[in-house]
Amino acid sequence: MIQLPDRLDAGFPYPLGAKFNGLGVNFAVFSANADRIELCLFDSTGRREIGRIDLPECTDEVWHGFLPEARPGLLYGFRAHGRYEPQNGHRFNPNKLLLDPYARRLAGELRWTDALHSYRVRSSRADLSFDRRDSAPAMPKGVVGHSGFDWTGDERPRVPWSDTVIYEAHVKGLTRLMEEVPPAERGTYAALSHPKVIGHLQRIGVTTLELLPIHAFVQDRRLQEAGLANYWGYNTLAFFAPERRYMAGDTGDELRLAIRRLHAAGIEVILDVVYNHTAEGSELGPTFNFRGLDNAVYYRLVEGDPRYCVNDTGTGNTLNLSHPRVLQMVADSLRHWAESYHVDGFRFDLGVTLGRDGNNGFDPRSGFFDVLRQDPVLGQLKLISEPWDIGPGGYQLGNHPPGFAEWNDRFRDATRRFWRGDSGVRPEFASRIAGSADLFDRRARRTWASVNFVTAHDGFTLADLVSYAEKHNDANGEDNRDGHSDNHSANWGHEGPIDDPAITELRARVSRSMLTTLFFSLGTPMLLGGDEFGRTQRGNNNAYCQDNELSWIDWSQVDTAEGHSLSDFVRRLTAARRHYPLLRARKFLHGEVEVAPGVLDIDWFDERGEHLSEGDWNNSEGRALAMRRARLLPDGQVEVVTMLMNGAEVPLDFHLPPPVLERRLIIDSADPNAPEREVVESVTVQDRAVMLIVGTGKVS
Repeated sequence: MIQLPDRLDAGFPYPLGAKFNGLGVNFAVFSANADRIELCLFDSTGRREIGRIDLPECTDEVWHGFLPEARPGLLYGFRAHGRYEPQNGHRFNPNKLLLDPYARRLAGELRWTDALHSYRVRSSRADLSFDRRDSAPAMPKGVVGHSGFDWTGDERPRVPWSDTVIYEAHVKGLTRLMEEVPPAERGTYAALSHPKVIGHLQRIGVTTLELLPIHAFVQDRRLQEAGLANYWGYNTLAFFAPERRYMAGDTGDELRLAIRRLHAAGIEVILDVVYNHTAEGSELGPTFNFRGLDNAVYYRLVEGDPRYCVNDTGTGNTLNLSHPRVLQMVADSLRHWAESYHVDGFRFDLGVTLGRDGNNGFDPRSGFFDVLRQDPVLGQLKLISEPWDIGPGGYQLGNHPPGFAEWNDRFRDATRRFWRGDSGVRPEFASRIAGSADLFDRRARRTWASVNFVTAHDGFTLADLVSYAEKHNDANGEDNRDGHSDNHSANWGHEGPIDDPAITELRARVSRSMLTTLFFSLGTPMLLGGDEFGRTQRGNNNAYCQDNELSWIDWSQVDTAEGHSLSDFVRRLTAARRHYPLLRARKFLHGEVEVAPGVLDIDWFDERGEHLSEGDWNNSEGRALAMRRARLLPDGQVEVVTMLMNGAEVPLDFHLPPPVLERRLIIDSADPNAPEREVVESVTVQDRAVMLIVGTGKVS
C-alpha cells in the first residue's frame, strides 16, 4: 500500500482522467462550477476509503493533482464541493462519491439505495432537499489502468462502404447458447472471436459486426425490482470503460484480442454508442458522476428554469454537447475506443440529439459533426447515425453531413408494406430500393449513406415479422403497452407458430423476399443477428429487458432443415451481391445516363415489360415492379441486372423488356434451392416473390 501524502503534487490538467506515467498517477477532472474537488482512494476491495486528498490545482476549469508512487490497479473516485442550488442548476453534494467520467476500468457493482440521490427521496421538498448520507458503499470505483496490449501487425480490414454487409448483434446474446464455446466464455467478449462465430459470419458474407452498447452501463432500479434486467445497455455509466458483465476474466484485453482476431478474419467491429444521455436520469435521478461534478454544464437544462433537464431523448436527461468540455469528452471517448481497442466505427444512438445546437434544434454543421469529420482518426472510420430523437424537429433522415451513414427506417417500412401487399406503396418502395436518392443524393454523398434494414434489435425479428400481426410484450411487465404498435407486420392467417404447411411456406417465402430486397437494393445492408436462420422472440418487439433465452440467439436452429435452408439462401444473396457490382453501385442512378442505345443506367417496368407511365405509378393497386440496372463492360458488352418483384397475392407472368440478351435466373425467393438457369422472354414470378435475372450481350 502506498504512503499517502498530506498534499498532492500539482500535476497537469491534461490528459483528463487517471494517467500512470511510471512514477505515479496524475488525476485530472473537469468542473467549471465546483469550489473544491477531493480525490478519494480505496482499498483493493473498494469497501474501505483509505484516503481523501484535495486536488490542489485548477487550470482552465480542470482540477488536477499528482500522486507519487501510485500504481495501476488503484481504486478511486471524486467528491465535489460547491453550491447545492437545484433551482439554479447546481447540485453539488460532497457526500456523494463520483465516478471519474474518464475511468477506463471499473471495480465493484452499483447497489441501488436512496443514498445514491443527492436529495432525500421521500422528502416533501423532493430534489430541493439535501441528502447527507455517503454513497460510496453503493458505488463502483474507477481503477487506474495501464494497457500494454501489443497491436503490432494488426490491420484494420477497411472494407469499402460499397462492399459492407453489417450484422447487428448483442455481445452476450450472440454466444450465450453456443455450445461449441467453452461454458465460462459463453456470452463474453472472448467468445466474439470463437472459430464458430467467425466461420458463420464469413459463410453468410458478413463484413462488419455491429455490437449493441458495451460501455459500462447501469441496471435500472425499476427493472431489477421487477425481476428483469437492462439487456440492451442503452444506459451508460462510463464512456471509457467496457461493461464488466461481458468479461470472462478481469481484463479488457480479451475484447482487444477478440477484435484483433476478427480483423485477421477480415471482419470489422462497429460499436453502438450512447452519447445522447447518461444513466443519471431526470432531475429526480441519482448522482453517479456528471450531475455531481457539474450538472449545469454536462446537461442541457430548461431555459429559464434550470432546475429541470431537457428531455429530447426520452430518458430524462440530454447531454450538453454544445459545451466544449462535454464535446471533448465524447471525442476523447471515441478516440479511446478507436486507438486502444482498434474498433472500426460507431453507430450513434439518437444521433439527432448529438447534432442539436443548444436549444436551437438540429444542425448538420454543429460542433459534434465538425469535430468528428475533421479528426484524423475518427474521420477515417465508419460513422452511422440513428437520425431521430423525440425532441422538436427530431426526424432528420437524410439531413446529416457527408461522411455519415444513416439508419433508413423508410426503407424498412416500405419493404415491409410492399411485401405485405399494402396499397399505394409502389412509388415509395421504388425510391427506397434505388438508394433513397431523394434523401441522400446531395453534397456528394454516396448510396452507402443509406443503411438499409428490415429488422433491428428494436422491434420484431424477421421470423416474428411474418408470424405476428400484433406485439406480444407481456413478459416486459408493462401490460403490453411498450413497444411500437404499428409494425407493418402480418401473420398470414394465424397469430404465432402453426403447423399449417401453406402458412409456413408463405411466411418463409415472404421472409426470403424481404431478405432479397435488402441485399439487392442500393445502400448498405444490415442484417439482425439470427434472422438468417429464423430466430424468434415469440412476438416480443421490445425485448430490452429480457436477458434470457427470449433474446439470446438459439444456435440449434441453424441445424434444422428450415434454418440451414434460410442461412444458405442468405449466403447465396451476399455472394451474388459481391459478384455483381450493379447490386452495390457506389453512385446514385437516376435513369439519365444511357449506357447503350435504349438502355439506361436504371429503369422501371411493369409485369408486361413496359415502362411505367405516370398513371401506372399513381395506380394504388399496382403491386408488380421490375427494376433494371445496367452498365457497360470493358469488352463493350452490356450487363443488366433485373429484379422482378411480385407483391400481389397471385402469381404473375413477367415479360422481360428489350434488348434481347443472354439472360440467367440467379435468385428466386419462391424457391431457395433454385439452380441458375437460362431465361428467354418471360418468367412466372410467384405471389410475394422476387427474382433476380442477369443478362449480358452486345447492344447496337
